[in-house]
Parts: sequence; structure tokens; C-alpha cells
Amino acid sequence: MAPGQAAAGILSLTGKQKESGGQEQTRPRGDNARAGAGAPLPEVETFPSQSAGYEIEIVIPEFTSVRPQIRLPDFVEITICYVPDKLWLELKSLKLYELGYRNLGIFYENAMRRMLRGVAAAKSVSARVIANSTPTASLYYNVTANWSRKCAR
Repeated sequence: MAPGQAAAGILSLTGKQKESGGQEQTRPRGDNARAGAGAPLPEVETFPSQSAGYEIEIVIPEFTSVRPQIRLPDFVEITICYVPDKLWLELKSLKLYELGYRNLGIFYENAMRRMLRGVAAAKSVSARVIANSTPTASLYYNVTANWSRKCAR
């Protein structure tokens, strides 16, 4: 079985997979978990802030990436909230950056961490990225990642 390729059987919550004969085998996760983490993406441009004291909220309602384990798309709503210091994110380049994930094999949890690092790199005072998953089999969950200049020192 090639890395990332699903085998027929049942995956238990312990990470062991039961083959149709009832034997358990450990499913390789390392390659899947790191998939897409270093892939090249378009740059997000910035422009000088005209004033201070704002919190900016950007909502990406239809963020998609390809789940590496099963090679099917993930659909989530991503919200980026940040307090800029001297630079604001330029929205058109942010849209092109977001579209760079569309066919990329990466878990959206890793994508949102990567987005958070990018917003923090724009010299923000603080930043938060929230991913709200789309319900699948009547389940959904939300993931939040935070960064602040105070915590980063």
C-alpha cells in the first residue's frame, strides 16, 4: 500500500486499522500529517496602515483544500482576525493565496496555522485564525489558533 492510500477495513480511534481478516495494522500518518506544509504559495502583499486601533476581520466562506489521507476536498469557513501595526493585508493577493490551497493536499488545520504565521509575519499586534468545518455525517468542529506579539517574545 502506498503512503497515504487508504486500505479496505475499519480504522479505530487508536490509529490501528482492522483488515477484513480482523488483524490490526498501524496506518502510516506521518506523511499525511506533514503533507503540503512546505508547498509554495502566492505571496500575500501588504500596504502601509493609514491609522491605528483597528481589528480587521476577513471571512473566507468557501475555503477548500484536499485532505491528504483520502484525497477528497475539505470545505471550511476560515475567519482571519488581526490587529495591524504598520501593515495591512491586501485582499486581492490574499484571495490568490487562498486559492493556492484549492488543489493542495494539506489538512485545513495545517493550512490555518500557516496562514496565522503569515499574518504574524506582517508585523501584526495580534492575530487569530478560526476554521469552522462543514458538517459531515452530522458532525462539525471549530479550530482556533491565536498569536500575539506579547506571547511571541
